[in-house]
Amino acid sequence: MSQRVYIFDTTLRDGEQSPGATMNREEKIRLARQLESLGVDIIEAGFPAASQGDFEAVRDIARTVRGCQIAGLCRAIPTDIDRAWEAVREGEHGRIHTFLATSDIHMKYKLRKTREQVLEMVDAAVRYAASKTSNVEFSAEDASTRNFLVQVFTRAIDAGATTINVPDTVGYIQPQEFADLIRYLLEHIPNAHKAVFSVHCHNDLGLATANTLAAVHAGARQAEVTLAGIGERAGNAALEEVVMAMEVRKDYYGLETGIVKEQIYPSTRLLSLIIGQPIPPYKSIIGSNAFAHESGIHQDGVLKHRQTYEIMTPESVGRSAEDMVLGKHSGRAALKTRLEGLGYALSEEQVDIVFAAMKKLADRKKEIFIEDLEAVVLDEIFRIPDKYRLEYLSAISGNMAIPNAVVKMYVDGEERTVSDFGTGPIDAVFHTISKTVGRAPKLLRYAVNAITGGTDAQGEVTVRIEENGKSAVGRAADADIIVASAKAYINALNRLAKREEETVWARV
Repeated sequence: MSQRVYIFDTTLRDGEQSPGATMNREEKIRLARQLESLGVDIIEAGFPAASQGDFEAVRDIARTVRGCQIAGLCRAIPTDIDRAWEAVREGEHGRIHTFLATSDIHMKYKLRKTREQVLEMVDAAVRYAASKTSNVEFSAEDASTRNFLVQVFTRAIDAGATTINVPDTVGYIQPQEFADLIRYLLEHIPNAHKAVFSVHCHNDLGLATANTLAAVHAGARQAEVTLAGIGERAGNAALEEVVMAMEVRKDYYGLETGIVKEQIYPSTRLLSLIIGQPIPPYKSIIGSNAFAHESGIHQDGVLKHRQTYEIMTPESVGRSAEDMVLGKHSGRAALKTRLEGLGYALSEEQVDIVFAAMKKLADRKKEIFIEDLEAVVLDEIFRIPDKYRLEYLSAISGNMAIPNAVVKMYVDGEERTVSDFGTGPIDAVFHTISKTVGRAPKLLRYAVNAITGGTDAQGEVTVRIEENGKSAVGRAADADIIVASAKAYINALNRLAKREEETVWARV
């Protein structure tokens, strides 16, 4: 049995189903390119039949990314399979990933089909997918009944599936139980040697990583994961946890992956910047506290020998000890080199844009850190096209004045200047912006996070808004927290407008 475990990243598909984690086309392409640098084997880029926007994103990722397979998820019906293949066919060895429910409860209440009917559906769907490509993955949604799974997977492999996925769809199974299931399937499926067995674990009981590791130890050779474990409900198995567990405990697992481990932290940091959700400080491997030592005993031990309390180094996952990167006297060449080191492949024109923004920031901050630079890149290069753009902002507050704000904005290219009041400076700014653009969304979430230390740190603001049943997340960073809040709010409004445009397009 091969000792190589293939890493199937579904951040762009299952991960995007996490509340507030919706990404636009440009952001998906940027993250896909980073996943390529990370060394994942397969990128599940989306569900092409879900919408026109999802189809275009998957297709463009397949056209852009080289060096890893691009998969499109689809239901076990011909129209979905056609749509998925059309989206991934231009990629390197595009994969069709089709699925069908196989548990008794799903078959009875969702599909309303008998076991024989489900077996026929599996056979027909996989054969149809295999007529388009030899790279077909079949997933048994809510995999649970052993004997029936043997029949389902045997039929799927006979029909042409080369990857068989065993998902713990609701995060119910326990590690030893899952390991036993994988061993049982490998032993009882007569043609199991013709396919790679995969696992896709959810984290409803906090066991996604443990279940994934138990499965690969038992013989599964593909792990379906997401960056930082994001995903539907409580999320999925975290890529960084699965990969580093196998790396740190090679003595136990005896397995290897193709992941470039030094790209783990840059990848998760990019995801955090794109979706506007900070990495929890206590998150294993990538959290800010993961390599911090406060206990005196721990500090003494680490100073004498790091391995006393560290089982891996920060550098091994891409967390550089070199925090300060640039200053006001730094040149364009130094900036370009640093950007390339962070995994940003920018054009000369884009580097010029970042350089100009960095110089402006350097006039306000003495020291510019990696996190500051990443925030500049995201704001200047990877933001969505502006329907609403802020030109000027002034806000007045204090215990001797009624908080008010004045904004100058461009709405579809038209210049507008408006003033309004609020209960505080942020409230005044948001009211004024809403009045300027003629919208009144409900603010669901407002969060502020300091990107770096110090009183001159950039503030990273995340807002989530909702209007007419649609929600959007916006984020922005600035040394002025009021300005950051305004930019984040406008970013969310732009995303909301973009979603509305895509919905209209999907109906055409």
